[in-house]
Amino acid sequence: DDPFFGDNENAALALMDHDYEYSLVFDVSQRLLDSERIYLRMEGLDTLADGWLNGNKLLEADNMHRCWEVETKGLLRLKDNSLLIVFHSPTRYIADAYRADPDYGGASDALNGFVYLRKAHYMLGWDWGARLPDCGIWRDVSLLGVCKGRIGNVLVRQRHQDGKVELSIKATLTDVTTENIHVEASLITPQGEALPVGDSVLLDNPELWWPNGYGAQPLYTVNVALLDADGHTLDQWRRNIGLRTMTVQNQKDEWGQSFCYEVNGVSIFAMGADYIPEDNLLSRVTPERTRALLESAKLANFNTVRVWGGGYYPSDSFYDDCDELGLLVWQDFMFACGEYKLTPEFERTICAEIRDNVLRLRHHPSLGLWCGNNENEMFEATGRGLNTYTKKYEYIRLFEDIIPQIVHTYSPDTFYWPSSPSSGGKFDCPNDESRGDVHYWDVWHGGKPFTAYRNFLFRFVSEFGFQAYPHPKTLEAVTSVQERDPFSYEMEKHQRNGQANGKILMSVAQMYPYPKDLNSLCYTSQILQADAMRYGVEHWRRNRGRCMGAIYWQLNDCWPVISWSSIDYFGRWKALHYAAKRFFAPLLLSCKEEGELTQMQSVNDQLAQPVENRFQLCISNETMEEKECTVCWSLRDASSNRLMEEQTKLTVSPLCSQWLPEKKLPDMDRRRQYIAYQLQVDHQIVSQGSVIMTRPKHFLFLDPKLTAAVSND
Repeated sequence: DDPFFGDNENAALALMDHDYEYSLVFDVSQRLLDSERIYLRMEGLDTLADGWLNGNKLLEADNMHRCWEVETKGLLRLKDNSLLIVFHSPTRYIADAYRADPDYGGASDALNGFVYLRKAHYMLGWDWGARLPDCGIWRDVSLLGVCKGRIGNVLVRQRHQDGKVELSIKATLTDVTTENIHVEASLITPQGEALPVGDSVLLDNPELWWPNGYGAQPLYTVNVALLDADGHTLDQWRRNIGLRTMTVQNQKDEWGQSFCYEVNGVSIFAMGADYIPEDNLLSRVTPERTRALLESAKLANFNTVRVWGGGYYPSDSFYDDCDELGLLVWQDFMFACGEYKLTPEFERTICAEIRDNVLRLRHHPSLGLWCGNNENEMFEATGRGLNTYTKKYEYIRLFEDIIPQIVHTYSPDTFYWPSSPSSGGKFDCPNDESRGDVHYWDVWHGGKPFTAYRNFLFRFVSEFGFQAYPHPKTLEAVTSVQERDPFSYEMEKHQRNGQANGKILMSVAQMYPYPKDLNSLCYTSQILQADAMRYGVEHWRRNRGRCMGAIYWQLNDCWPVISWSSIDYFGRWKALHYAAKRFFAPLLLSCKEEGELTQMQSVNDQLAQPVENRFQLCISNETMEEKECTVCWSLRDASSNRLMEEQTKLTVSPLCSQWLPEKKLPDMDRRRQYIAYQLQVDHQIVSQGSVIMTRPKHFLFLDPKLTAAVSND
């Protein structure tokens, strides 16, 4: 049965208490058998697996996130080879580990003991995810025949100076059995021209790679071949790269300490969302599905995605897509909301995991930074974990010693950040407003109004969010007809964040009339979610320079669920994603209004001063060009008749925010009148919006008398 429907999750989870066998009988070629060495390469085993080849035990795997490679020379025959892989129950393993040592914990929504297994944490439950651990072979298995030597890895480094780029290419060889081999490298330009490369090559007219919105994404191809004395190719390494400098500004300034992507010397305001795994069942995640999701991100004017640390390291095609689409990748290592016991065995597998993935991903131009973990440092700061000196030592050793050393060795040109959120490490005030990145959750978890976002000028917001129901069709796909009530059993099985369905309704009650049915609730909650995120993003964009990133939680879902996502499991855009296209637009006109929402909590408040109607417009120019702009605003009644209007022409510098003078409207009727505004460039509207000075539920909207008809013509 569909594990996503109703409460089928419970029965599917029980299946994971068993072990499972994968077996294959296969033939090989004589050419392979004649190789000097033969390796069985398994790029993804999920997770606890023993492997046998022709009755010979080859490996004991314990880490989903790493590649396993074992030598099989002498074990293979031409015909009827037998490969057997036995996967042991992950749920039994973590339950036994937790009983033996319950002192190491983590996120309460995940199964106890999840921190003891190097398996994607989200599979074992999260506050948006089901407890549906997958199991099996989740990436390619291959046999590799090696003669004379092979390419272990290739490091490509760039030196930019005076408008030129020098590329150096260093190949590391392994399994070398002769001196009569050599490496040849070539570089193919975006136009297809092949350039020979020795140890380095100087490009006089380089085409630079830029994030989405700042320029193009030209890609060069590096081809490295290992040749024998007769010129025969023994091995080949071929990857696309982009020419760019990439770092993160992290230095003292007038507001504390900056935290900002810098690409090709340009400070980038990061705009995007947090990416989680796309499915609980990994075989459903296809390159086409991932590409469609990332294209939706680009369509909404994203320039950044943050790969969250409780999932897995995405496939090569994910990063290829980000390279092509201009999406900077904030890459968490796969640790999230937990305490990790640093035994010698754990350290060994962690080092292999980090090395495998750093070597695999380091050449991508979209790779913006490596981050040690998600929220582990914050756990200590908030008193939810790391409550012994041993745990604190293990944390520092892992995330501020072991991992950064590996990153420095194998990815020397990529910025490393110890945790998210963090102010730089060593438990020094993560979530500090004046340093590093923050996760700000007081509006959702703390129940504060949207206006609370305006109380903070964070340097970089890497998580903040607000929940909404998905499209009714999404809920219909996983619930029975009689269960389509916000507080029904099946609906609550598809809401993993405590009392969140009640929170949504309470927030709706603060802003909108009571929804008449579930369809109306879905729609209203999405408008509410979109407005909440808009309130935060527009505020932080208006303060560009001090704040340099707004990454909302979250882009997508791993199953049909009520969550913070802007695109649901089936790929349907919520209202938030449409809103993101507007509030992440390169040219944005936004309005900081002051009215009832910011000056009174209730219509029955007794105020010392009457509510003052005022607003101030701001242009955010996140382009590389100066813009000649026309700003128009008008006071209108509910029929959209203009009661007052004003037009201003101005020049806005690139990569900045520019305020217009504040306007006061003392005679405005807040329940019957509103403000409309638009930004024009070359007589074309590029950004527009409207604000009211009261809560939407109190505004006297007119009946638009709309009708609709469906035709098959």
